[in-house]
Amino acid sequence: MADMTFGPLGQTWRYFKDSRTFDLSGDSGRKLTFSTTEGPKETSVAISPESSALVVVDMQNFFLDPSCRNHPNGLEAVEPTIKVIEKCREAGIQVIWLNWGLTDDDMKTMPAGVQRGFLRSVLQPESTPIRSYAGLGSDLGDSKGRCLFAGYWNTEIYPALKEQVQPDDIHCTKNRMSGLWNSDQPLWKALRAEKKDTLLFTGVNTDQCVQGTLVDAYNVGWNCILIDDCCGTTTVGAKEVVFHNIVSSYGFITNSIKFVNAK
Repeated sequence: MADMTFGPLGQTWRYFKDSRTFDLSGDSGRKLTFSTTEGPKETSVAISPESSALVVVDMQNFFLDPSCRNHPNGLEAVEPTIKVIEKCREAGIQVIWLNWGLTDDDMKTMPAGVQRGFLRSVLQPESTPIRSYAGLGSDLGDSKGRCLFAGYWNTEIYPALKEQVQPDDIHCTKNRMSGLWNSDQPLWKALRAEKKDTLLFTGVNTDQCVQGTLVDAYNVGWNCILIDDCCGTTTVGAKEVVFHNIVSSYGFITNSIKFVNAK
């Protein structure tokens, strides 16, 4: 019997002090249990594969291809992400690809604050790492297409990960850093339709789109787990701050090795 039980009916967590295990699986008979890598030592998390989903955030050419970005941490996250995807398929966890995929209608209501973040090469030309471009929707040149617009090369899933895509995967576009900023978002609708209550997060950037989506998920009530080495960012020092906030409030952190060895 659990030492502590808390949370709303239908999404109750149980905590077992002897094993330091947080059981997020609800009434599900089948569980997958793995150790955390951040926060209190020797802590484990149990989830229900049936009600869980892996959300792969922004692993797109625009962010990972060397002709667009210098992102070594993002590239290092590719191989462990592949291993996690394989584990999810084996366990029966839904794989969801969450990517930027803008339309002209999106740009009509795109806040200035969001646009500013993609105008760096115009506002501060000296800070551009690879190539200048004029913001969201601008032509990146060299057949890369319009910046983060759906249907172009730059928004396609990075090749090594694209090879892992299967017909049963779910594809969701987003038009903000967060894929869950309101209930009209495709990811929100997909998660509700598929009855998923626990989300595993991977992708880039750790402190931007991954964190933004994770925090919104936390505030709505989804259980959140970040897979450390399957995420990457170019921001110095950001990873440590994000990790502190997650283990303090938003959820749990593990890595690909712990997750792949889950039983």
